[in-house]
Amino acid sequence: MLENSYTQKRSQLQEYFDRTAVDAWAKLTSTAKVSGIRAKVRAGREEMRHVLLSYLPSDLTGQRVLDAGTGVLAADLAKRGAHVVAIDLSPTLVDLARERIGQDVGSGSIEFRSGDMLDPALGEFDHVVCMDSMIHYHHLDIADAMAKLAARTRANIAFTFAPNNAALSTLLTIGSVFPRSDRSPFIQPISMDSLTRTFSKHAGLVDWAPVSTKKVQRAFYFSQAMRLSKKPTDQSKAR
Repeated sequence: MLENSYTQKRSQLQEYFDRTAVDAWAKLTSTAKVSGIRAKVRAGREEMRHVLLSYLPSDLTGQRVLDAGTGVLAADLAKRGAHVVAIDLSPTLVDLARERIGQDVGSGSIEFRSGDMLDPALGEFDHVVCMDSMIHYHHLDIADAMAKLAARTRANIAFTFAPNNAALSTLLTIGSVFPRSDRSPFIQPISMDSLTRTFSKHAGLVDWAPVSTKKVQRAFYFSQAMRLSKKPTDQSKAR
């Protein structure tokens, strides 16, 4: 059931971002002048970008990092020395990110891919970042996705979800009356408690624990960051 739920939502998102919202997304993630709503969303995304970057080491030399949400964090991570796999469902957005970033990646490197971030063929990573890639999914789908990533990740998984609160619910209701071009698609508000409880009960996350979280709110942009880290082994504790 959950696998079907994730797959169905993934297909909807791919169609939305690859066909319906390419121009709007390109403007939102650029420095071009945008509407007041989108300007606030842009500011919120920029703040969240810094939050997620703060969750990872400043020196990533030689480390492999998965960036699910192409182009937002890839260049910053590469400039810290990381070998970045930047992946997105939309081939069009991948091409846009590749064009924008160009060759200025510091001492690291970026491999652009189009596809599913959960594809095991992508290999293993030291760290994973998923900025606003999971805000469209049910908390059980998020737990399953994090478990699949955890099986191939050595240290940290930093991601965001849409926090469930009265303010967000009100804004989502108000937002439904705005022009479709100003709406965020398929956002799924989730409570922090339900998410952490689901993580604690998931067999694939028994070796992982939430260690950091921070909420970013800018008008119509609501997002909460969380960092999952691998628990120290008994041997490392002994040291």
